[in-house]
This record gives sequence, structure tokens and C-alpha cells, in this order.
Amino acid sequence: MHKLSIVIVNYNVKHFLEQVLLSVEKAIVNVDSEVWVVDNNSVDGSMEMVALKFPWVKTIINSENTGFSRANNQAIKVSNSEYVLILNPDTVLQEDTLEKCVNYLDSHANVGGLGVKMIDGKGHFLPESKRGLPTPKVAFFKMTGLANLFPKSKYFGRYHMKYLNENETHEVDVLSGAFMMMRNSVLQKVGLLDEAFFMYGEDIDLSYRIILGGFKNVYFADTTIIHYKGESTKRKSANYVKVFYNAMVLFAQKHYSSNMAGWFAFWIKLAIYFRAFLAIFFRGAQAIFLPLVDFAGIYAGYWGIAKYWELYHKFVRGFYPDIYYLLHIPIYALCVLIAVFISGGYDKPFKGRRLLRGTAIGAIAIFAVYGFLPKDLQFSRAIIGLGSAWAMGVLFAIRLIAQYFKIGDIHLTSDSEKRVIVVGTQKEAERIQQLLNKSQVDHKMLCWVFPKPDKQDGFVGGIHQLSEIIEIYKANLVIFSGKDVQAAEIMKTMADFAKSGIQLKIAPDKGESIIGSSSKNDPGELFTIEVKYALAELHQQRRKRIFDVLFSLLLIFLAPLLLIFGLAKRTIFVLYKNLVQVLFGFKTWVSYNGSNTATFLPKLKNGVFKPSGNWTNTTFEGNVNHVYAKEFHVTKDIQTILTAIF
Repeated sequence: MHKLSIVIVNYNVKHFLEQVLLSVEKAIVNVDSEVWVVDNNSVDGSMEMVALKFPWVKTIINSENTGFSRANNQAIKVSNSEYVLILNPDTVLQEDTLEKCVNYLDSHANVGGLGVKMIDGKGHFLPESKRGLPTPKVAFFKMTGLANLFPKSKYFGRYHMKYLNENETHEVDVLSGAFMMMRNSVLQKVGLLDEAFFMYGEDIDLSYRIILGGFKNVYFADTTIIHYKGESTKRKSANYVKVFYNAMVLFAQKHYSSNMAGWFAFWIKLAIYFRAFLAIFFRGAQAIFLPLVDFAGIYAGYWGIAKYWELYHKFVRGFYPDIYYLLHIPIYALCVLIAVFISGGYDKPFKGRRLLRGTAIGAIAIFAVYGFLPKDLQFSRAIIGLGSAWAMGVLFAIRLIAQYFKIGDIHLTSDSEKRVIVVGTQKEAERIQQLLNKSQVDHKMLCWVFPKPDKQDGFVGGIHQLSEIIEIYKANLVIFSGKDVQAAEIMKTMADFAKSGIQLKIAPDKGESIIGSSSKNDPGELFTIEVKYALAELHQQRRKRIFDVLFSLLLIFLAPLLLIFGLAKRTIFVLYKNLVQVLFGFKTWVSYNGSNTATFLPKLKNGVFKPSGNWTNTTFEGNVNHVYAKEFHVTKDIQTILTAIF
């Protein structure tokens, strides 16, 4: 019988899983433990990674996503230990976290469940580390915002218990399912996780049943863990709102009287609709905010140039009718914006070349259409040319202004290059630098910092001087070697720099990725040496879809010509049989060859044609599907289709 069983449920978070297992490996040195990973049908190669790098981990591989509760229960039922720890994959433990928690439970027999202090990837305390029971009154205060208005009030602020010092150990109502250590004997008495909760709410339910069973839940502040994403990762989505609040309804129906549960469910459902409406509204507003500002900026430029032409131009003065201002100029602006959108100008991170390319294409398109207009609708090529130049400049200016005043999540220049400081020994610093180079991250290596207070040759200073080093070298990213720097030291540094704007990441020992997050709402950037696929980029997917639609429309008009060219009837049948499905997005004209077993490739609909044999001169080593995904361009689809047809 082991002292502790650690259960981690994984679903398509390979790199987080690798990092947490590396931290667990260090944390179980002084604790007799077994580690279980239950995989809910991931397609990112997670379990292959576990088998290769962590052969000592016990695994359960499900053929479907069974949900958080059921997956945890699968491992708990076959485990054999005094204590059970439910642990999220997007966490990092300190080296002594498990030992401290086990010792606390050993000396407090009345404690049934134990949670710990959690911080996000930037060192901010996560309030879900300690929570109150969501009674109707507590839930009402949270949903109406009274809990946020009076966070330190024991009456209004009980949901997150902010009136309790986060640096002191306290008895609490609810523990977080991200880290929840429990006595196995208590679980056998009160029951395992309720599988009616697919995701969210199961930790609240189990915490409450532990209290009903006569035991205490304790928030243990003597150790800290990183929880990168937390529940907040998807809180802006309407689907999250629905799933989370429905879990609250299920909890109320289970534990409260029917009358109270009915009222609770009523208010919760009102909250679901209200929060879902807000989520959809703000998501839509966020999506159209920048294009609307761009449209206004471009329109203002065209309007101003036209007015100047009317009033002040010495040689080509003229007057333009209302239709020019009300119809022509808006169409010009829309053409530019559509071209920018297709070129990826609204994809993140923003890149200047996409804006430049989009505005140039938009200008060419306007000039091309302008030449076919009747003479009475051709007002001024000069205004179009000057307006296009204005559009290019104003789009850059809008982004620079938004970035300067921190309006929205708009960055054009400052975050493009990572100014990196590495904290670690020489061997690890060299490994991290090679990883950054191979991952094709735009970065500048500034210096290395030794992980001890004393200074060594080749290093600018020791870790105790990190604050001064960051300020002098103007770094915006610090990467810690997970091998050389203890997790406790990393977390302390994160807390010290929580308000600085500096990105902090960890390079796990023996790992091939660097991972981190700027906040609990942000999944962060992932630096990895894995192959980067062009087809995974949003603007390439968009271009592929636009090509599918345009080619489908072209086929409708080319039917007579195809017969004239003498195409085989079977080929024509294949084209027109699939045309409608491609046009409405059920298929794509070109997709992977054969059955795609490499599930980590970017997803594609079934294709009419396959890309076999079209890339004999490729620089990428691998089968044709990998080549197609990595080196994708619309011209590849055109080449494939023409080869297949003719």
C-alpha cells in the first residue's frame, strides 16, 4: 500500500502534462507514491509522450472523453494508498509540496480534504484556492457583483473568502479540483466524485460531502503551486457559462430542499441567459471593434482627400456628388478591409507585412474594378491612389496608438521580439537557447543568469540580482531552467514580478518545450521544436476556404468549356457531384492522402482530390500529408486539381 496516489486527467494538453509530471517526479522523492494518468481520448500524442518519457507512470487510456469525474474515479478505484491527490495537468508543484501536505494530514486526523495556495503563470494569487459553499445567498451575491464590491466582507464576499489571509492556513468550505488531496478512507465513506458532473462543480459537491461526513476541508498556505490556466481559460465563452452554471443547478438540486433548489435553479438559469448574452455581445464587439475603427479611419482619409480636391486643388478641381461619399468611398474602404482580412491582417499576433500586403491587394482590386465602370462613375484615380496610401498608413497608426494606450489586446511591435534572459547553468542555458532557435521564435538572447547567488564566468550575475539585470538589459521574457532552479524559487520570483509585465516561463528538465502563461485567462505562448504547419495558421485556412468557394463558383460557369476540352465524363461527374458539398463546407477540394493516422496534423474536411506526388522537390522530410500541411499554399491546391483533371 502506497502513502499517496496522484491522479491526473489529461485531454489534449501534452506540453502541460509533460511539465507537471516532471514536477511530480521531483516532488515524490520523499513520499511513497504511485502516479496515474487517465487520458480522455486525446489526439495530440500525449500518451505516446508519457510512455516514452515517463514509463513509471501508470496509465488508463479511454476511447472517448468520459468527463473529469468519471476519469478520476477510474484511477481512484484501482489505486492503493492512504491518500489520494486529484491534480490538474496544467500545474507545477514545488519540490516539497507533497511532503508538506502529507505531513499535515498525518498530524490532523479530522481533516478530510486539503487544498493549497495557487498562483497563475505571472505570480497572481488565484482566488479559487479557497471558496465558500455556493448557497443561494452566496451565489446571488456573486452573480449580482456584490461579492466583488465588498470582497473583504464575511457576509457578501463568502464565495472566494477574500477576508481570509491567503498566506495563512484556514478551514474552508470548498477546495479546487486543480489540487485536492483527500484521505482514501474518507472517500470510501462519503463516495467518490459524482459522475453526474461532467466538468465543473464536482469539486464543490465532493468538498460539501466531506463536510457532511464529519471532516474538515483545509486551505493549506505553507506551500504554493502554479496553476497556469484555471477555470478562467474559457470564461468568456457562452458555452462555459452554460456548463458551469448548470453544474451549480445540479448541485442545488442534489443538496438543497426542492423549494429552495427550484428558486436557485430559476435565478441560475436567468444568470445563464444573461451571462451568455453578455459573452456573445462582448465577443462580437471585440471582434468588430478594430475593423470598425479601421473603416472609420480609411473613410475619413478618402473623404478628406476628396474634399481637398473639391476646394483647394489647383489643377484638377472638381465637385463630387453625394453618391461618391455615400457609396463609392465606403466600397473602397470595404475592399481594403476585406483584402486585409484575407491576408491575415486581423490574425494575432499582428504582423506589419500582412497589413501591407492586404492594403496593396485592396488597392489593386479597386483599380481593377474602377477600369470597368462607366465613365460617369469614374471620378478620380488620383483619389484612389492617395486614399490607398492613406489606408496603409492609418491602419499602422491605429494599431500603434491602441498599443501605446493599451486599448484591447493589440500589439504591433513591442512583443514581436522576445528579449530573453535565461536563468540556469551553462549546460541548461545552452540547451534552452538551442530550443528557442529550433522553435523559430523571434528572439534576442540578452544574457545568462546563474541560478545561485554567487557569480560565475559567462554569467552576468546571480539569481539574487535578477531584478537589476532585467532593468538594465530591458528584458521582456525570463526563462527558468526547471532542472537548475527550484520551483519554490521560481514561484517566489513570479510573485515579485507579478505587476511588472515581464513574461516568465519554465523550460522543464529534458523537455522539448517552454511553456507559460501571462495570466489565468491566457493560455500563453508555447515554444516547442515540433514541426510548425502552415495549414495550422488562420489566414492559410481562410485562403483555402475562399479558394474552395471561388473554384466551386467557377465550375458552375465553366461546365460547357469542360465538355469542349474533352474531359472524361467520369471526371466531370466527380467535379459536379462534390461541388455542392464543397461550396457549403462539408468537403474541401484537396485534403490529406489516404486515412490520416497522424492525428496531430491540422484538421481538414474530407477531400475530393489528394496531394500525392506533387512535391518532389520539397525540403521537408516526411510523407506527403506532412509536406502538404507544412508547406501549404493555395497554389498547391491549384496544382493538385489541375494535375488530377488534365
